[in-house]
Amino acid sequence: MIIDSHQHFWKYNPVKHSWINEQMTVIRRDFLPSDLKPVFAKNGVDGCVAVQADQTLAETDFLLEHAHNNAFVKGVVGWVDLRSADVDKDLEKYAKDKHLKGYRHIVQEEADHNFLLRPDFLRGISKLEQYGAVYDILIFPHQLGATLELVKKFPNQKFVIDHIAKPYIKDGFYDGWAAMMKEVAKHENVHCKISGMITEADFKTWTPEQIHPYMLLALEAFGPERCMYGSDWPVCLVAGSYTQVKDLTTNFISSLSTTEQAAIMGQNAVDFYGLE
Repeated sequence: MIIDSHQHFWKYNPVKHSWINEQMTVIRRDFLPSDLKPVFAKNGVDGCVAVQADQTLAETDFLLEHAHNNAFVKGVVGWVDLRSADVDKDLEKYAKDKHLKGYRHIVQEEADHNFLLRPDFLRGISKLEQYGAVYDILIFPHQLGATLELVKKFPNQKFVIDHIAKPYIKDGFYDGWAAMMKEVAKHENVHCKISGMITEADFKTWTPEQIHPYMLLALEAFGPERCMYGSDWPVCLVAGSYTQVKDLTTNFISSLSTTEQAAIMGQNAVDFYGLE
């Protein structure tokens, strides 16, 4: 089974989606399950995990509605305010929905490099395990230090690094990111999504060869058993087609065993998120 562990749906709103800049005009429109279903059919993908792109409870409800109405949307990574004193109320509510698998905060946009270590945020993270919820870590490389401290504090909490921590592929920066990723990967409660890479390279001139060193580091650090394929559709469309994104991963891992390839392309996501 091939599972895309990371994609988004939205009804485009220029205010809510102001992060979609002038270089990304191709995705300034609605993207819904009816748009993704034929893409999956063409590329032989069986299902996906829909991940939040807006920090509201309405976004979580929006994604869950699509999961309820579309069998190929196997799970949802939503948002609740983990800093809220009332976070238990929201976590308890969403724990009743079998499609809600975990949560994410758009930490990459936070000015505080140590946002992940704020006491109110840590308190929220401490609640997730009892509700069986995983946590997706969306960061830039300069936030990997805080990420390392976070995952040390919660050894029983399941974490996954989104988009291999968004290394600056376009600029060729590698060493600092690589060193920190190796440290984070030493903690076996942390997984890594092989996703979101072509949009960290030059949108127009990227090549697989430019991205391979970053993929290799992630694969060696986390191992085939803790890496999972994700497309970051529709964001990926600013730099390439869905097929190009999928082929980037399948071609790269083609030398691995059949079992390892199957794990990265689907089984790891099934196990990590508890997909049915």
